[in-house]
Amino acid sequence: MCVQNLKIVLDRVLSSAANEALEGSPVTGISLDPCAPCPPEGKTSPGLDAANESSEGGPLILLGLTTSPGPRRPLFMLFLGLCVASILGNGLIVAAIRASPALHAPMYFLLAHLSFADLCFISVTVPKMLANLLAHDRSISLAGCQTQMYFFFALGVTDSCLLAAMAYDRYVAIRRPLRYATGMSQAVCTALLGTAWLVSHLHSLLHILLMARLSFCASHRVPHFFCDHQPLLRFSCSDTRHIQLLIFTEGAAVVVTPFLLILASCGAIAAVVLWLPSASGRLRATSTCGSHLAVVGLFYGTVIAVYFQPTSRYEAEQGRVATVMYTVGTPLLNPVIYSLRNRDVQGALRDLFTGRRISVVDS
Repeated sequence: MCVQNLKIVLDRVLSSAANEALEGSPVTGISLDPCAPCPPEGKTSPGLDAANESSEGGPLILLGLTTSPGPRRPLFMLFLGLCVASILGNGLIVAAIRASPALHAPMYFLLAHLSFADLCFISVTVPKMLANLLAHDRSISLAGCQTQMYFFFALGVTDSCLLAAMAYDRYVAIRRPLRYATGMSQAVCTALLGTAWLVSHLHSLLHILLMARLSFCASHRVPHFFCDHQPLLRFSCSDTRHIQLLIFTEGAAVVVTPFLLILASCGAIAAVVLWLPSASGRLRATSTCGSHLAVVGLFYGTVIAVYFQPTSRYEAEQGRVATVMYTVGTPLLNPVIYSLRNRDVQGALRDLFTGRRISVVDS
């Protein structure tokens, strides 16, 4: 009779603990007799199953850039200004290139798509980060988290491929100027652009399909300002070996291959520059390649530092700082380095503000 009563009490305690876990409150005040009989092997309590199921499908909490309430408002003002400047800069570049027939060249065609990709790239993560700096509810649904990751991966790889395509354009223009018209024809530019978008979305889709199989039953608190896969892998209670392998193989191929192509293009350009008889020509070519390498170094340096390391060595604070550099810094610097220092683009922007119609004859 006493054993039956003890079983009833234990069932009620486990049921109460499961209900509290579903509500997100800690379970306290539970004391179990160590001599109590264990459940049959291979079976678990219905209450624990319900708790795990709720944990896997519940919303995630983005902790953001900081958990301290003091610096949130200054950070909000800082990143709001950077976001607005990036959107205005990239938006103006796209508008100026579309409005000016003089800028309908392969280099500016690729530049317009890079600015458009940067517009989308910064819009994926920064608005949510700004909202979380001021809001008390910083939750995001699992579907919303996966959607954010999908477009973040896709647009990041698109940026990488477009930087490689622009490096190839500069290589053809400097190394083979007489064949530039055929080497960078409209068909070639369209093929480069289509390849960039196709590879990036296939890469992102593969990552998301594997991430969707994970269970996040250990914790819902993500130490980041957006849904990035490194912190999610860190507290996942599923086997992440397949995703880790994918990152170091397919992910490395997608990211490192454009990087190597950029270095090869810049090396070939440097070889040509050394044989230029004109000092002004050497300076112009060096400036073009140096600006390109500055953006490439910032983008790839932070990407490699964050993603190409084992999950066990990932540190949330360093990951947030490095991620800010390429999610906010790169879209802000691209218009400055590639466009605002270019005289043709400067003229197109002046005409865009004054309302003057540009023609090819005027240029």
